[in-house]
Amino acid sequence: MSERVMRAVILKEFGGQEVLTAAEVERPEPLPTEVLVRVHAAGVNPVDWKTRQGQGMAGLQSLPLIVGWDVSGVVEEVGFGVTTLKPGDEVYGMPWFPRAANGYAEYVTAPARQWARKPASLDHVHAAAVPLAALTAWQIVVDTADVRTGQSVLITAAAGGVGHFAVQFARHRGAHVIATASAARHAWLKELGAEETIDYTTTRFEEAAADVDVVIDLVGDGRDQTSTRSLKTLRRGGLLVAVPGGVSPELAAAAETAGMRVVPFLVEPDGPALTAIASLIDDGEVTVEVEETFPLEQAAAAHARGEAGRTRGKLVLTVGD
Repeated sequence: MSERVMRAVILKEFGGQEVLTAAEVERPEPLPTEVLVRVHAAGVNPVDWKTRQGQGMAGLQSLPLIVGWDVSGVVEEVGFGVTTLKPGDEVYGMPWFPRAANGYAEYVTAPARQWARKPASLDHVHAAAVPLAALTAWQIVVDTADVRTGQSVLITAAAGGVGHFAVQFARHRGAHVIATASAARHAWLKELGAEETIDYTTTRFEEAAADVDVVIDLVGDGRDQTSTRSLKTLRRGGLLVAVPGGVSPELAAAAETAGMRVVPFLVEPDGPALTAIASLIDDGEVTVEVEETFPLEQAAAAHARGEAGRTRGKLVLTVGD
């Protein structure tokens, strides 16, 4: 294959899993302040398949499109002005989000400061599972909610990609963590730091949790009014961070009436946070769960697995050696 082309998975139209097609496309070149990264693995996230369907971040993209934002790989080339990275450095990141990062490909370019050095204790597959999910959890727990020792935090869908990081970060900050998940995930979540677990298949979580300081809702009102129900678990003045679907006028009004705070959330690139997360991983404070891997060309199968739901941790595409 010519050095000017690369393998990638593209979609020329929004739709079902079948629109994901392996192809050869032009390899990107780094602009000043950017680095070219040879991708070894790419994480698969719900926003990927939602965007592929024409939802998610689709309105910010143009076709043809290469989806994917989670990347772990090796710096191949640096643009003019880059002083923080050099060829050969192992890095990971979530570049450009919510604009296209073209993660399902052999090469990606992005500003040097949107990357961080990969956790030394992780291989590329596990490192690629970290950025989007862990940054989402970190920016909620640390930056948005400022979770502190002695507080209680309820996390819905705690066994998923974002959820399993949120459990660990909240516990690391000294919080009492309450996690919702199916019973089969409870023992694992307790290993991660959850002190209470609620089986959402048998118990209404709002009947099992009360006077909570912070709710991190990773389900949303689109599924069984989870965000609205979460208000019933909060203490007066407590905070609900509503991730999928954001905050509807109805939810905002209900929170105001109850004397509670509710905010929407969207993750953004954050190299310094990824550096902090890498330190926690390398120190053994945080673990990364990968349920299954797929070759790059089987991105459609990875989407099918993700859309089926009930994954434990993350799904990852393997791109290179």
